[in-house]
Amino acid sequence: MLIDSHVNLHAPQFAEDQGEVIDRARAAGIALMVTICDRVSAFDAVHGVAMAHNDIWCSVGTHPHEAKENLGLTSQTLVELSNRPKVVGIGETGLDFFYDYSPRDVQAAIFRQHIAAARQTGLPLIVHTRDADEMMGDLLEEEYAKGPFKILLHCYTSGAELARRGAALGAWFSVSGIATFKAAGDVRAVIAQMPADKIIVETDCPYLAPMPMRGRRNEPAYLPHILAKLADIRGWSLDEAEQRTEAAFFDLFHTIPRPSLSGTTA
Repeated sequence: MLIDSHVNLHAPQFAEDQGEVIDRARAAGIALMVTICDRVSAFDAVHGVAMAHNDIWCSVGTHPHEAKENLGLTSQTLVELSNRPKVVGIGETGLDFFYDYSPRDVQAAIFRQHIAAARQTGLPLIVHTRDADEMMGDLLEEEYAKGPFKILLHCYTSGAELARRGAALGAWFSVSGIATFKAAGDVRAVIAQMPADKIIVETDCPYLAPMPMRGRRNEPAYLPHILAKLADIRGWSLDEAEQRTEAAFFDLFHTIPRPSLSGTTA
């Protein structure tokens, strides 16, 4: 089963042809998708996409770029929204010190609210991290010591040391189209060392289209190119890569029923 663990189907890039994009994904063999909330103010739109399709689930959260939008965001609000049907993750949240679109202290404070919500609900925390390896590792370890929570380091492009620290906390990692980029040798080196049972795949569409589609708007239908690169990096067959990433996905997103061979949910 091919599963795209991170799509942004409510994005304006899909406003004109969202239905066709979803149809192309299904035609390419994508059996499940998780559409990601980038800010709580957009949650109704994100949730609406999930509710309209049996094979799409969603998250609730606020990206670090948007952290300044709602300084009063609390874990309780996130918990309440997560109780709606088909909400399976908390985030995307985290730290982005490359763009710094929100003040760093605000990013950290909002991130902690998401962690509290993940801890309370048991839903996985979908983490964005860029140019913040040391602080991200420190914050995750500090919060994990207060009580465990599931961690997904999504679209992982950070260093080997943060990967090691995350793995020590039981984190999952998702591989995106960046792994296919010619200049991404450092990323591939880290992917080669990730825990084999904790790797999933994503497109992060409409961003980061893989080779040979780079430069185009990304779509879930391009996911097979990412899976093929992961298989190449790890020395797996395509079937093994598919089976491993599927198993890791359902271990992480444990509230999503596993479809059976007959097409019904188990």
